[in-house]
Amino acid sequence: MNFLRGVMGGQSAGPQHTEAETIQKLCDRVASSTLLDDRRNAVRALKSLSKKYRLVVGIQAMEHLIHVLQTDRSDSEIIGYALDTLYNIISNDEEEEVEENSTRQSEDLGSQFTEIFIKQQENVTLLLSLLEEFDFHVRWPGVKLLTSLLKQLGPQVQQIILVSPMGVSRLMDLLADSREVIRNDGVLLLQALTRSNGAIQKIVAFENAFERLLDIITEEGSSDGGIVVEDCLLLLQNLLKNNNSNQNFFKEGSYIQRMKPWFEVGDENSGWSAQKVTNLHLMLQLVRVLVSPTNPPGATSSCQKAMFQCGLLQQLCTILMATGVPADILTETINTVSEVIRGCQVNQDYFASVNAPSNPPRPAIVVLLMSMVNERQPFVLRCAVLYCFQCFLYKNQKGQGEIVSTLLPSTIDATGNSVSAGQLLCGGLFSTDSLSNWCAAVALAHALQENATQKEQLLRVQLATSIGNPPVSLLQQCTNILSQGSKIQTRVGLLMLLCTWLSNCPIAVTHFLHNSANVPFLTGQIAENLGEEEQLVQGLCALLLGISIYFNDNSLESYMKEKLKQLIEKRIGKENFIEKLGFISKHELYSRASQKPQPNFPSPEYMIFDHEFTKLVKELEGVITKAIYKSSEEDKKEEEVKKTLEQHDNIVTHYKNMIREQDLQLEELRQQVSTLKCQNEQLQTAVTQQVSQIQQHKDQYNLLKIQLGKDNQHQGSYSEGAQMNGIQPEEISRLREEIEELKRNRELLQSQLTEKDSVIENLKSSQTSGTNEQSSAIASARDFEEVAELKQELATLKSQLNSQSVEITKLQTEKQELLQKTEAFAKSAEVQGESETVIATKTTDVEGRLSALLQETKELKNEIKALSEERTAIKEQLDSSNSTIAILQTEKDKLELEITDSKKEQDDLLVLLADQDQKILSLKNKLKDLGHPVEEEDELESGDQEDEDDESEDPGKDLDRI
Repeated sequence: MNFLRGVMGGQSAGPQHTEAETIQKLCDRVASSTLLDDRRNAVRALKSLSKKYRLVVGIQAMEHLIHVLQTDRSDSEIIGYALDTLYNIISNDEEEEVEENSTRQSEDLGSQFTEIFIKQQENVTLLLSLLEEFDFHVRWPGVKLLTSLLKQLGPQVQQIILVSPMGVSRLMDLLADSREVIRNDGVLLLQALTRSNGAIQKIVAFENAFERLLDIITEEGSSDGGIVVEDCLLLLQNLLKNNNSNQNFFKEGSYIQRMKPWFEVGDENSGWSAQKVTNLHLMLQLVRVLVSPTNPPGATSSCQKAMFQCGLLQQLCTILMATGVPADILTETINTVSEVIRGCQVNQDYFASVNAPSNPPRPAIVVLLMSMVNERQPFVLRCAVLYCFQCFLYKNQKGQGEIVSTLLPSTIDATGNSVSAGQLLCGGLFSTDSLSNWCAAVALAHALQENATQKEQLLRVQLATSIGNPPVSLLQQCTNILSQGSKIQTRVGLLMLLCTWLSNCPIAVTHFLHNSANVPFLTGQIAENLGEEEQLVQGLCALLLGISIYFNDNSLESYMKEKLKQLIEKRIGKENFIEKLGFISKHELYSRASQKPQPNFPSPEYMIFDHEFTKLVKELEGVITKAIYKSSEEDKKEEEVKKTLEQHDNIVTHYKNMIREQDLQLEELRQQVSTLKCQNEQLQTAVTQQVSQIQQHKDQYNLLKIQLGKDNQHQGSYSEGAQMNGIQPEEISRLREEIEELKRNRELLQSQLTEKDSVIENLKSSQTSGTNEQSSAIASARDFEEVAELKQELATLKSQLNSQSVEITKLQTEKQELLQKTEAFAKSAEVQGESETVIATKTTDVEGRLSALLQETKELKNEIKALSEERTAIKEQLDSSNSTIAILQTEKDKLELEITDSKKEQDDLLVLLADQDQKILSLKNKLKDLGHPVEEEDELESGDQEDEDDESEDPGKDLDRI
């Protein structure tokens, strides 16, 4: 703490002696008191003194406060007081140090106390663990304290949190807190945590930060939300800017689609509050982060396509064409649309189709160009429109052709009812406003960028200067304005346009040199010794003259390469010319323009260089310098080498075309063979299907045959079934006869019994009626004996009758069982009835089924016969296909012979090419002996040589191509 004591000693005015003693006593109470209430009250008192006497409290109490955090975690109240006190000591709020010294050292107290706190990394880990407490009085002060630490010494605190176990994950839980105060301060904490630290940014992103932040933005009302939406957008920018991994994760998570509702701003009367403007501005910047030209091209392209597919680009164009949008929002929207369409053909085509809601409708490009050439529009808006036009034409040859076509005589609207983009550019090019001249010249140069066709087409443009005078070409009019000595900004713009136009276009160079006044004007400008302001113009004139030499095809005898170089050496001097050429890249605004594609200038005076033009200067400066120092003999030799190389290129191109044609023919034959193979496979498949169907029919026939044999045996199974159940017809008849006989015996016995009963009754009646008569003892004894015999005989008959009744009952039971068995058998055999007539009926049914099966068998035999005939026909077709295949095989053998011949012919061609290469190599060696460096043509030759090496290394590929 020596440096803090030094700070304290350097104070001009400090706390009163009694207050210092009070703070010391409070610290002693915190350190030594055994009662929790006493320590709590002491910490509360320190908190109240910490703002006014920040330095003394920080020096004396920080160690005790950290000890409280470690030992008294069970009491949330004292923990909250301690965290608040530490926050007051470390934080640099505006209200602080009102009554304390305002010296330089005391202003840096926050960072010094922060350094003391984080010196022990366990203190930051302890603070992270306290944030897990749900108690409001602990979590909220902890969030504020950690945020303050990150603001004071961000990188050091970030590193401690990064190596702390689950450190970042604990902080992510703050976004899910139901208390808005903690959640909002958690967003601020994560802002400070993720600033300029890619590793933490990745961890936060993969902890589902995008989902949570987008949910918060939606809950708060998107662009209509408050400061919370702004904080969330700033955090999203921290996570995505210059972080390719997070950008890819954001795109793959389909979060770009969730950005579209942000830009549904409603009608023009909904109002634009300051907060809404800020929110929408940040939302547009977030879109630009995803499609920035500094991102990897693949990542930018995928984000651009996703924005078009989800309708985000369409929504941005709606804002672009809406009325009542604030100027700064409109400017940022134009910049955003520019980068969304830059280099993406689909998006550029859509933007070309957008119309402004006017009557009649006008293309959005025309409306924007009207703003760019209007000097009353804000400067930043005009720069944004220029950037939009440049992005629309970037790698868009179709759009370049459409813009140039609006300048050609055949497409200009004769009625003058509508204004085209070309007319607006020409109007701006020749306006009295130098800024309009510069913007129109740069915009027109972008329509010619890397497009030789449009450079030639633009030579056809004719301009009517005044009534009665013949029209002049656009190229001539530009040089006329240059010679009139206009403003520097205008001349710089026109010279950049002419340099872009003439580069890589010998025809345009010839047109430029055809005007005899152009070369003297350029040499005069370069040769003069002008001030520093004119040095840039001199450098650009030197560049234009150098382009006229380097891309000169010597079609004009008076301005051939050698004569122009002699003129430079005579009028200017080669060293002076090269020095003036170097003025361009040495200019202070050159390096600034070469950094970013967007024309972002603080004021119109700084609008000098275009980004694409700086690339052209870097490309041409060296080659022009070499071209100036070449001698005429070197030029002649170079021309000869070029002609030889052109002839060689023509020969190679011819043979390449031949090989390409043979490849096409071979591909056609391969397709025919493939087609025939497919047809053959189809026929074989059909034959296989037919064979399988025939086999199925055979299986069905065999199955029916087996079923028919079973039905034939079914009729004889009735008797076997009866024997198995013990119920033969003869037995049934015999049993019935026995039953009838038993019935007759029973009836006979009953009649006998009745007769005996009648005899007994007669005897009884005769005995009763003869009581008055006297008979003899012998007669009465004989009567009694007869009665006894009759009774005995009656008893015997009754016993016989009973036994016969039992036997009859038994026979009836057996009969009943037999009948039940008979009925069961009849049911199982599906016989209706119990008599032989029913059995006969069943037999008749079986015979009918048998005849039906025989008829069906006969039909199946006929069907099998038809299938056999069909199979024979299919076999004939297969034989025919096999013969066709044999013919094709023969043709294929012929083709292989032709391929062999072609291979031999190609080998001969390769020998010829090798001879040509040997000649070229000798010519190159001669050039090298003469001190001439070979560049562009040599690169082409090396590319062709690599192609030939590839072909020689893989002869199999050559054979396939032929």
